[in-house]
Amino acid sequence: MPLSNLTPSSKHPFNYVIIVAGGSGSRMQSAIPKQFLLLSGKPVLMRTIEAFYNTDTKPNVIIVLPTGFHDYWKQVCADYRFSIPHQLVSGGETRFHSVKNGLDLIPDDKNSLIAVHDAVRPLTSKNIIDNSYNHAAEFGNAVVAVKSRDSVRQLKDGVSVCLIRDEIYLVQTPQTFQSTQIKKAYLLPYDAKFTDDASVVEEIGEKINLVTGDYRNIKITFPEDIAIAELLIKSS
Repeated sequence: MPLSNLTPSSKHPFNYVIIVAGGSGSRMQSAIPKQFLLLSGKPVLMRTIEAFYNTDTKPNVIIVLPTGFHDYWKQVCADYRFSIPHQLVSGGETRFHSVKNGLDLIPDDKNSLIAVHDAVRPLTSKNIIDNSYNHAAEFGNAVVAVKSRDSVRQLKDGVSVCLIRDEIYLVQTPQTFQSTQIKKAYLLPYDAKFTDDASVVEEIGEKINLVTGDYRNIKITFPEDIAIAELLIKSS
């Protein structure tokens, strides 16, 4: 399935991004959640917010954060004199519930475009973000993805099966939707099979459109990812 790669050209008056920052930092072997770790001298979450702020789209920013870290984040913003406007909302039991809490802050408007993004993907490029909104405005949704570079096997019931690599895509964020699509989808009850927003929207019968991502759009999950991200920042 080919990925779309539209050239950003249009602006939309009602853009939002829900940045989900619910990580605990356990896999990072860190005392603080990974979204607060320093990346080239600045907290990861700040770099993620800046990535969206420095676009043509300039969406309204909603940060979903565990309630216990709201005061911590406010102090970090004061320490770094971070002034990009954003709204804070408490996280939920799962990622699904966290996104739902963010959606509740957004007024109902059929013209709105809503992206959902991982707080720990701070290197997302301006072109990817703008393209995501533009494609969603025209086609209903846009899910950023890259082709698998590796051979892939599926293990089921103890038997491994080779999958066709050219048909495998690795999903990233942002995942951007027309408001009516994502708000309708999140009226569904939670299901463990909802691994991302695309899987929720797909459940209501919507076709999911993949758009071109970037292998540098990494998700910071393990300690070595910080070092990789540092190198990518230095080389850009």
